[in-house]
Amino acid sequence: MPNDRKKAAALRYEQNYEAPIVTAAGIGIIADKIIEKADENNVPIVYNKELSELLQNVDIGDSIPPEIYGIVAEVIAYVLKVDGNLNKRR
Repeated sequence: MPNDRKKAAALRYEQNYEAPIVTAAGIGIIADKIIEKADENNVPIVYNKELSELLQNVDIGDSIPPEIYGIVAEVIAYVLKVDGNLNKRR
């Protein structure tokens, strides 16, 4: 079934941004490539099926819609925490 195919999206967020921007999104092989590139570049990967599905509907280069600010904020907070813990170990 097409709905069971792997989906992935990449976000970029910087302090001066109004909201995170979708930099990549895809299904199947494209999703695999997004994950592979993130891994190669030591970009944290968060597995969230619901969020990934929602981000498939956002055009590349567009900000995320306000309806998903909450869930994306949780992901960003998690990534910052993980990143901070990794930096403490170095």
